[in-house]
Amino acid sequence: MKRLTKTVNVLSCLIIAGSVIAGCSTKDPAKATTAGGDKKTEGKKYTFRLADTHPPDYPTVIGDKKFADLVSERSNGRIKIDVFPSSQLGEEKAVIEQVQLGAIEFTRVSSGPLAEFNKNFGVFSLPYVFDSDQHLWKFLESDNGNKLLDSLESSKMKGLAYYSSGARHFYSRKPVTNLAELKGQKIRVIQNKINIDLMSALGANATPMAYGEVFSSLQTGVIDAAENNFPSYQSSNHFEVAKNMILDGHQRVPEVLMISQSAWNKLSEEDRKIVKQAALDSVKTQRESWDKYEKDAEAKVRAAGVKITEVKDVKPWQDAVKPVIDKYRAEYKEVLEQIDAARKNKHFIDIHGLLTLCCQQFVV
Repeated sequence: MKRLTKTVNVLSCLIIAGSVIAGCSTKDPAKATTAGGDKKTEGKKYTFRLADTHPPDYPTVIGDKKFADLVSERSNGRIKIDVFPSSQLGEEKAVIEQVQLGAIEFTRVSSGPLAEFNKNFGVFSLPYVFDSDQHLWKFLESDNGNKLLDSLESSKMKGLAYYSSGARHFYSRKPVTNLAELKGQKIRVIQNKINIDLMSALGANATPMAYGEVFSSLQTGVIDAAENNFPSYQSSNHFEVAKNMILDGHQRVPEVLMISQSAWNKLSEEDRKIVKQAALDSVKTQRESWDKYEKDAEAKVRAAGVKITEVKDVKPWQDAVKPVIDKYRAEYKEVLEQIDAARKNKHFIDIHGLLTLCCQQFVV
């Protein structure tokens, strides 16, 4: 009887775990798109454009292409999305304006300049609000992160997914090994007011500028420094004209993949599901590409002789920018509380661990 009881308990455990797995999973998108058979081939055909500022081998563009491929595959070729990298359709701010108007259907942009069109996204520009990439993604993948994407609808755009962009650091023409050496430097920033306030708090002079103008401006001395992540620093060749970098990790500004609201409105409910799910499914490819690209980029700039200084104590930097946080705290109070909650929430479902623990309890 005792052995029978143990057996029943183990079977119950497996059934519970199976139910958890089933509850956490989603239907196979590929199978979902084949449902209805001929209806898909009879649907409307579309050819859309997707704009990106980065070069073809950059992780965001790799994510863009994966997204486009999934949409084409799951719509049986009815929905074609042509990806235009390297700022072929314009710089980010101009492209966002075109997406609002419906002149360009899709884009991948940094949430930095996006804040000028939807103030909610300004929260990502606040310095040191995320402790790590894990903390950032815990927030992005939460219901609150999804609500932030949905808020773009008020700006005539539809947020589809977030992409990785790592941590941002300062790089300069002259050596910068501590906070004091940033003072007085002309630093290029993403075009939003929080970044301008951030530079002022650090004692530097903010210079808003389009991304495509940074290399020549560093080269000619129009600006002294800029700030970005390792892949952008390396792929843009900025390391050739600004050979000093200090790793302070002041911001973690995610990328956003989005569609014009007017283009979204043209799609059937079925096609909207295809586009949305394809965007979410492309994130895995983009993040894997990002992780590899980031490591390779860091190795390349180190090999090129860039002097890299690690900030061992970030507290003086945090203290310096506290006035910026205080200035915007009321405006972003709710989102900052949600970000803080993501920091504290360490609960997750580990199916393998659940099975192991459950079976140990009843079998041993």
